[in-house]
Amino acid sequence: MPAYTIKPLVSAVANSTGGRNGHSETTDGSVSVNLSVRKEMGGPGLPNTTTPEHLFAVGYAACFGGALDFVAKQKKKDASAATITCTTTIGPREGGGFGIAVAMKVALASMPTDELKALVDEAHEKVCPYSHATRGNIDFTLDVEGR
Repeated sequence: MPAYTIKPLVSAVANSTGGRNGHSETTDGSVSVNLSVRKEMGGPGLPNTTTPEHLFAVGYAACFGGALDFVAKQKKKDASAATITCTTTIGPREGGGFGIAVAMKVALASMPTDELKALVDEAHEKVCPYSHATRGNIDFTLDVEGR
């Protein structure tokens, strides 16, 4: 049983063939990427390819930025110029298999750090779906840098 249920608003559907050395695309054609395992992981590291970790980092950064903007607007603040940097790392887990870790950095020079941190914490704890999905399941660090 899931930890929570949702009222669906929109769904994204993707198909993938060939795993980490294949091709993935959304059924609406908005994303189409060739994948290749990086040389550091023993793969071919083909040029002009990406990895699932890149896609996760882009998705989480964009989602987190949207959550931050949502929270800020509710409080009549402007965080739309914030830069969200999501570093997603993959590596072996204790006990076998692989896991990911995320280091999230939020920077906004136009807002005091303490004010920005309060908005970021609320976005992370209450709004961002990626944060809800990963909480307690991955190593996660959060760094906030304002003025």
